[in-house]
Amino acid sequence: MFTDACLPVGRFHEWQPYKREDAIIMKVEVKKIDATKRELKFEVPRERVTKKLEEVYNDLGKQAEVKGFRPGKAPRHVLEANYSKLAQEEAIKKLIPEVYQEGIQKEALNPIDLPEINDVSFKDGIVFFTARLDVKPEVKIKNYKGIKIAKKDSQVTDEEIDKTFEFFKQGQGQGKEVPIDDAFAKSLGYASLQDFRTSLRRQLEIDKDRQNRMDVENQVMDYLMKNTDIIVPESAVNRQLEHLMEDTKQRLRTQGLKDEDITKREDEMRKDLHKSAERDIKVYFILDKIAELENITVEKGENLFHKIIGFLLKEANWVSEAKT
Repeated sequence: MFTDACLPVGRFHEWQPYKREDAIIMKVEVKKIDATKRELKFEVPRERVTKKLEEVYNDLGKQAEVKGFRPGKAPRHVLEANYSKLAQEEAIKKLIPEVYQEGIQKEALNPIDLPEINDVSFKDGIVFFTARLDVKPEVKIKNYKGIKIAKKDSQVTDEEIDKTFEFFKQGQGQGKEVPIDDAFAKSLGYASLQDFRTSLRRQLEIDKDRQNRMDVENQVMDYLMKNTDIIVPESAVNRQLEHLMEDTKQRLRTQGLKDEDITKREDEMRKDLHKSAERDIKVYFILDKIAELENITVEKGENLFHKIIGFLLKEANWVSEAKT
């Protein structure tokens, strides 16, 4: 795995103006904080700020109410005298997202979330600001085709059915023995004990098949985790952790736990779920990388996990469990 010691922390890209249509529209400096965090320092030149202020004053002049002038008729110097601070703030508010988008395109960065904007200033007609953001992590994955998958048999044995019958015989765990016969089967809505046994076998096969599918998916994910170098953004892990926390809290509420009791367990829950959250995020970016490498598109409404796992299972090396 990568470590912080491997990273060129503090190294800057050369400070260069970014040109579009032969005009200097900004300067951007990029600092690599760690494997996934970047800090971008922007300088928006006076000519671009002036142009944006012109746009703002034009819009403002159409609706501003200035004493002594009809709406839309106040001259520029009057607007500046009355609304200079407002116009400046509006120009900066419009410039920052524009310039930020241009900056990440210029630097070929792939943000995974909105940036944190800091140190905004306006000096001598020039706008300065800093953006901190997390970018898509680098994923170094070894061969992901031909993953060895141990396939379990979904067939239900007579012994497994007999064990389930024994559970029913003992009153479904209540310690009260009941006879398992046609009368018992009829009480459950079946014509005979044989019909109940047939239905039970079918249900157990469905359950076993579902469990085997989950086991197969876990085998794929375990392989990918062991054979991939990746450092994921902690911000993404924290968001997933909060999602898992909310799911867990909701499940505990449905089980009858009071909110105050859940609150007491929050620290322990957070600690226990952090590893799962980190795994979820790593799996997501690994599968996303495979989709990129294989030119697999995930359309709106489709599930990345299921689509890429399906692809990997088609490419897998399937063996029976007895041979592993």
